[in-house]
Amino acid sequence: MSDTTSTGSARSGAPSPSGASPDPIKAIPLRHPGRWIIAVVLVVILALFVYDAAVNRPTYDWPSVAKYLFDRRVSQAVLVTLELTVLSMIGAILIGGLVAVMRLSPNPVLRALAWVFVWIFRGTPVYVQLVFWGLLATIYKTITIGIPFTTAAVSWTTQEAISVFWLAVIGLALNEAAYMSEIARAGILSVDKGQDEAAVALGMTWGQTMRRIILPQAMRVIIPPTGNEVISMLKTTSLVTAVPLSTDLYTRTRDISAETFNPIPLLIVASIWYLVITSVLMVGQYFLEKRFARSTRFIDVGGNPVAPTAAAAEPTTAGESNERGGA
Repeated sequence: MSDTTSTGSARSGAPSPSGASPDPIKAIPLRHPGRWIIAVVLVVILALFVYDAAVNRPTYDWPSVAKYLFDRRVSQAVLVTLELTVLSMIGAILIGGLVAVMRLSPNPVLRALAWVFVWIFRGTPVYVQLVFWGLLATIYKTITIGIPFTTAAVSWTTQEAISVFWLAVIGLALNEAAYMSEIARAGILSVDKGQDEAAVALGMTWGQTMRRIILPQAMRVIIPPTGNEVISMLKTTSLVTAVPLSTDLYTRTRDISAETFNPIPLLIVASIWYLVITSVLMVGQYFLEKRFARSTRFIDVGGNPVAPTAAAAEPTTAGESNERGGA
């Protein structure tokens, strides 16, 4: 009987009646042979693909890839693509933020206009929109400024007033603004309504409330999808040939391939540049997400983050001071 009790105590990890320490538990890791088999198969397939592409596929023409990767025309096209991406996203964020505020406005006219904007630009393909922007000079031959039904004070031809580059920027920005407005609206709505009411009770203005209370917390919801939209915008710039703009990365490499009658190496060149820029943007997105992932739930009256214990102590202190004042 005592042997059974001692064995049970050792198994349970409790000290035995004799006072001896229990035997240490030997943990045996669970084996996953299936995972290793799948991993080895995938690595072998990848190695075979790389070897085949490097040795047995002359159509890839790797010497031509190395030749045109840093070609001056390609480098200039990379800069144009980056300019399109940055300018279009700046416009999209500004317009999208304005549309988001209009969607949240109590004014029914502003809400309706914002809804129609989102409906049109999110409901039609971006390529079709860019084609329309390319035909702007055909639809509106001149741009005039003046009082309606009177002689125009100033007039320009559309081709002189707006270049093809800026038509591409406007087309991309307006399309992206429809998506950014929904992202911004979702971020603002994710903040608890009680915090807005508490800020008003503290005497904060609407601007102070948005800047110090709402936006710091909404950014945790807004930043991740915005980073994805920036990466998506980089790749969407390849569609500006519909405007038509021929100085972006994809169109420039396509034109070069038309001269050399060798399209595959130039497609690889464009893909490498897109991958490099996307990788850099992903790193920036990671650090932005890490920055805004910090807790900003507890904020003092001055808009400065405070520790949760300090924030929890403030109402008690205020309550005690009110009781003392009432006494």
